[in-house]
Amino acid sequence: MQTRTQSFIESFANVIIGYFVALAAQLIVFPIYEIEVSMSQNIQIGLIFTAVSIARSYLLRRFFNHYHHRRSENQEIIR
Repeated sequence: MQTRTQSFIESFANVIIGYFVALAAQLIVFPIYEIEVSMSQNIQIGLIFTAVSIARSYLLRRFFNHYHHRRSENQEIIR
């Protein structure tokens, strides 16, 4: 089972990589939709969504770890 710290580190690394992919996507997509923002604003928007993504990823990981751990405990009781 993964520790909380390991879950956070994995989620954080995943999201950091995703941040740079999203930033690149914003730089391509925003002009297509005629959304004009500065580079500073692009970075800030990306950071907001990155924080949300880290929290989402971490909470989902902890939920599934808890669910699988509890499920394996229940199976041990049945045996």
